[in-house]
Amino acid sequence: MRVTVIGAGIVGSAIAFHLARRGTQVTLLDADKPGMGASSHSFAWINAFGKEPRHYNELNRRSLDTWDRYARLLNADVGLRWGGQLTWSATDEDAEWLRENVAKLQSWGYIARLIDEAQLVHLEPGLRPGPVSAAAISENDGHVLGTKAAQVASRRVAELGGLVRLNPPALGLDVSGKEIAAVQVESESIDCDAVVLAAGVTTTEIAGTANVEVPQYESPGVVVKTNSLPQLIESASVLYAPPISEDQPEIHIRQGADGVVMIGEGTQESLARDDSQEHADRLLARAAHYLPALSAAQAIPVPVGYRPMPRDEMPILGFTESVPNLYIALTHSGITLAPLIGEFATMEILDGARIDLLDPFRLERFV
Repeated sequence: MRVTVIGAGIVGSAIAFHLARRGTQVTLLDADKPGMGASSHSFAWINAFGKEPRHYNELNRRSLDTWDRYARLLNADVGLRWGGQLTWSATDEDAEWLRENVAKLQSWGYIARLIDEAQLVHLEPGLRPGPVSAAAISENDGHVLGTKAAQVASRRVAELGGLVRLNPPALGLDVSGKEIAAVQVESESIDCDAVVLAAGVTTTEIAGTANVEVPQYESPGVVVKTNSLPQLIESASVLYAPPISEDQPEIHIRQGADGVVMIGEGTQESLARDDSQEHADRLLARAAHYLPALSAAQAIPVPVGYRPMPRDEMPILGFTESVPNLYIALTHSGITLAPLIGEFATMEILDGARIDLLDPFRLERFV
């Protein structure tokens, strides 16, 4: 079977890798180097904490458990680190939300528990949390070097006999009858039996060439990195700190295997476009408010990135009804979900399976 995968980010490379492992004739296309799109701008946080409704939480939780297996299959250090998320609140209102959320997650069987301030500081001695009205740890959570994972997976595709073609980009889909017969790349066509469209924000444009509507909205996001530093975070994979003031929302902090600290603000769905050095310096100062060892770090702004964001913020996964050999894989939780999507998409493409866990995430829900 000839399958063309458009997009060599964290999701597309995972699908291509699993297809290649099964002996599929895979062509992996990308307009840039692997992992240099949304994956390179991601906070790269592996988690299901706060993700609702329950079926979405379950999908993310299943993928958490898949990451270790995926890393072993890749047979490379992709910066996968566990340790859990530490989060705390500073107000009574936020404490009530945190307690309710932990109780809900526990009722779903997710490993999360409340801790007190002494336990919080014991887990992270370098932390200066300020007022603590409630605190929690979700020990399942981790992080990864998303770009590196995409690059390794793409290399494995080539080693398994697949074809990896980087720049020029896919321009469109050639439809014959009801199915895609080829993918247009500049002046040539790549014949195929199926197409996986995992092209992030350009998914909508490319799908439109086959008259398939994939609804997205614009979702810019900004993260800040530091220079490589000695280990500052002792045990947790992610620190999720409360707002300092009304105009300074919550921040999340993690340190990668390369020593680089990454800082983001707001929720994973927050919109931000300020990628200036001044904003980076302010964000680093806010992180240093909680983690004083960051005071001597250098803030390195990352250009604003545009995340794939389906219109209802839930993933779009599976074959389309109107073009039955077109498989869509679009999600803003790509870092968490990539290993599971890779496995599930391969089963649906090669085995004709229809995985019921994916039913809430089919494109046809928008019709």
